[in-house]
Amino acid sequence: MLKISETWCKIYPGAAVGLLAMKPVVNPQQHAGLEQKKFELEATIRQRYAGLDKTTLKTLPVLQAYAAYYKRFSKTFHVQLQLESMLFKGKSLPRIAALVETLFMAELDNLLLTAGHDLDHVKPPLRLDIGKGDEKYITLNRREVVIKPGDMFIADSAGILSSIIGGPDQRTRITSATQHALFTVYAPPGIGEAAVRKHLQDIQAYVLLIAPQAEVEALEIHCASDLTEAES
Repeated sequence: MLKISETWCKIYPGAAVGLLAMKPVVNPQQHAGLEQKKFELEATIRQRYAGLDKTTLKTLPVLQAYAAYYKRFSKTFHVQLQLESMLFKGKSLPRIAALVETLFMAELDNLLLTAGHDLDHVKPPLRLDIGKGDEKYITLNRREVVIKPGDMFIADSAGILSSIIGGPDQRTRITSATQHALFTVYAPPGIGEAAVRKHLQDIQAYVLLIAPQAEVEALEIHCASDLTEAES
């Protein structure tokens, strides 16, 4: 599904991206089975990190990997902030439409940055590249952003789908009418293929709770190190 730029491989050796495409899916406003899973997951996350403070959380290898990436752009990894809100401020997982909640559940559990898209609005081919500083797109909050030089992004033939720093786009967002879903995962160096695969499989399991009829069209993981070795 994805064409990989040589620049990405050279700039971020050890990085990985993952894609999961499923259909037919549904996106109800709420789903009882998923609500129960969310309740159980929140309890599991709180128990997992019980007794840790913010300083200790930052030493987790996954969060260190994202922190190193975001530091390049003078930004803070927002999933880390969401985890801290859950642990230290008593916040719960976001209450949004069910299909989007599957993404957030896996994201808070595995701490891997993920975007969701309506695949019927995506115009192939897909490509993974590095920003030059002149690529623009409209984000979910309808704000135009320019991709920062060096930031990873995924695009189709019509434009940008997401970037790490800018987030997902408005054009291919998941809606109540979505029947064909695409989930993409960005993993900076230091995380690895196994974590990305487990993350995508978790999303798959959550989607099947709300859409038992759904099938996996694609589950792909691309690692910069593998691609570089294949070229050499």
